[in-house]
Amino acid sequence: MVDYLIVGLGLAGISFCEQLEKNNKTFVVVSDASQTSSIVAGGLYNPVILKRFTLAWQAQEQLKIANGFYAGLEEKLNVKLDYRLPVYRRFHSVEEQNQWFEASDKKGLDAFLNTTIQPNTNTSIDAPFGYGEVMHTGRIDTKELVSSYKKYLQEKNAVTDETFDFNILQHTEEGVEYGSFSAKQIVFAEGFGLKNNPFFNYLPLQGSKGEYLFIEAPDLKEARAIKSSVFIIPQGGDIYRVGANYERNDKTNVPTESAKEGLLAKLRTVLKCEFKVVDQVAGVRPTVVDRKPLVGRHPKLNQMYVLNGFGSRGVLIGPSAAKQLYAFIENSEVLDADLDIARFTQKYFR
Repeated sequence: MVDYLIVGLGLAGISFCEQLEKNNKTFVVVSDASQTSSIVAGGLYNPVILKRFTLAWQAQEQLKIANGFYAGLEEKLNVKLDYRLPVYRRFHSVEEQNQWFEASDKKGLDAFLNTTIQPNTNTSIDAPFGYGEVMHTGRIDTKELVSSYKKYLQEKNAVTDETFDFNILQHTEEGVEYGSFSAKQIVFAEGFGLKNNPFFNYLPLQGSKGEYLFIEAPDLKEARAIKSSVFIIPQGGDIYRVGANYERNDKTNVPTESAKEGLLAKLRTVLKCEFKVVDQVAGVRPTVVDRKPLVGRHPKLNQMYVLNGFGSRGVLIGPSAAKQLYAFIENSEVLDADLDIARFTQKYFR
């Protein structure tokens, strides 16, 4: 018997695995890689909502935990994951510049918003009003993270590649049994796959499909992440990630021509240089009706837990939410009410 069975190996699953390893708990992961949102994610950690110039939910605490988390993973896995780069918000008007100055005076935001307007010096970008710089930002290579962590678990015989079969999950006095595995607790961290989970599909997980383009632009020569109507994120060399869109109706991981054309139309309002599309990826983000995570214990099955609903901010939220869930299970600490699934129990659970 192991201490935990974990279903899913995206940002949520990896974050919880790390909590278990830190506390010398044994575990096995079941994952079929059917959910791609963590792999195709842009990976930016940015504490500011750039549409409204507001601080993201619990961003300061999450950033502090995340910085140590990814530094530890880089050392543990012997890979480069954290690429520090500034995020530049392209201004569309003088009014936006003034709104930026107002926001930078607010408590919390003052630590992240540079009050100096950054002029545009890149002739390949149309930015006559310049930029606002967000500080303490960067990009996590989530594709490398998932791949390297899976290899790490494979070497420990702690992961199995299969689609989780709910029909063979058995509840016992000691915990759960799943095929040849026995565990004291089970944590579901399967992203949008939660919609097919008979124990937690009552939760209001909506899902939002996001698609990214990868472009090759030899003349762009930009080392910063530029946020305008789309993000332009340097990937190394002359390759840039462009995106993402938000599609609520399509719940597949298949890239679409309509998303490509929409992203290109927005990109052409910013770029003045030639480029070509070299790739396109898609994934369904696990978004929630109130834009907060889904963390906690099943209302009736005490050995069953969920860690989900990170939306587009999984890089920041994951380590913090996993830490809270572990403390809740093992130390009976109270979950933050904003993320505890108890907030939906009365309304949605039947």
